[in-house]
Amino acid sequence: MDSPPRPQRPAPPPPAPRRPPPGPPPGPDTGEVLQQIMAITDQSLEEAQARKHALNCHRMKPALFSVLCEIKEKTVLSIHGIQEEGPPSAQLMRLDNMLLAEGVSRPERRGRGGLAAAANTATPGGCPNDNSLEHSDYRAKLSQIRQIYHSELEKYEQACREFTTHVTNLLREQSRMRPVSPKEIEHMVSVIHDKFSAIQMQLKQSTCEAVMTLRSRFLDARRKRRNFSKQATEVLNEYFYSHLSNPYPSEEAKEELARKGGITVSQVSNWFGNKRIRYKKNMGKFQEEATIYTTKMAVDTTKVGGLGSQASCPSTPSPGPSGPFPLTSAGDALITLQTLASLRPAPAGGSLRSQARGGCQGATPPVSTASPAGDPGIVNSDASN
Repeated sequence: MDSPPRPQRPAPPPPAPRRPPPGPPPGPDTGEVLQQIMAITDQSLEEAQARKHALNCHRMKPALFSVLCEIKEKTVLSIHGIQEEGPPSAQLMRLDNMLLAEGVSRPERRGRGGLAAAANTATPGGCPNDNSLEHSDYRAKLSQIRQIYHSELEKYEQACREFTTHVTNLLREQSRMRPVSPKEIEHMVSVIHDKFSAIQMQLKQSTCEAVMTLRSRFLDARRKRRNFSKQATEVLNEYFYSHLSNPYPSEEAKEELARKGGITVSQVSNWFGNKRIRYKKNMGKFQEEATIYTTKMAVDTTKVGGLGSQASCPSTPSPGPSGPFPLTSAGDALITLQTLASLRPAPAGGSLRSQARGGCQGATPPVSTASPAGDPGIVNSDASN
């Protein structure tokens, strides 16, 4: 017997297509982020403070801060690569020393005691201690340069201080959200100072150039009046070689020399100081000059002694209106007589003193100049004895 046909099973439905796993929610586009950042500047202060307060009070802020710290460690943005602050610039130190020497910079601003001591010993303004009218214009212009320099320096320091304070406050505020160490803040401050030091160097360089221009202009004007006249040079040289054993004139002699030469007492003092140094270094070079002036003084002395109208003839030559300065010691007389003896040898049996005295033979008895051995070349005088 045939079995009834089995009912056919329905075909299984086709498998449904697999769906991709759920991904992260779509993030904002980069352009949108930049647009939001640019819109921050258009926010009002109240809105910005409200957003900042909401961020600080957010429950996920500690997690965000820790993530930022991990990112910083991975990117090696640490203080280890920051170099230590080097020594100050050599050019800046030279400019400071020059401004201090010229009296433009203030010594109390310098931390080093040596420079402050040097500034105290130096004359402010770089010119001699002279209250004459010669330096009044120079000091006035130097004071003007000093005033402009300190005004600009104060503006520079104020701008540098304000900008440094602003950056420091900004970094401290950002350290509440991202990791910023105190060393990084100090490094940023040093970077700011390095940037501002270029402005400071330019200011000091311009001031030094102005001072040097002022000094060169005034020193050139003074250099034209530096050379003495021929009369002043002869007066000073005559006194120097007539007092060669002690070329240190007194204050009265300096005043007299200044009056005769038409120069100042300070110029007389400077001339004698320089003359003594040059004479000691080059005695051979000045020997010819000494002989010339000594011969001239001897001739003038002979002319003065030959007047013959005086009651007595002094033992030392007396100065006339145009004669040399008096010989103040026996050594000076000996130098003059020895030079005369070498230039004008006395004839046999003659008297060198009688030639020097001229018309004074009647005032004193003649003195024999012959030596006991009978050598006529030896001079026997009171000064040599």
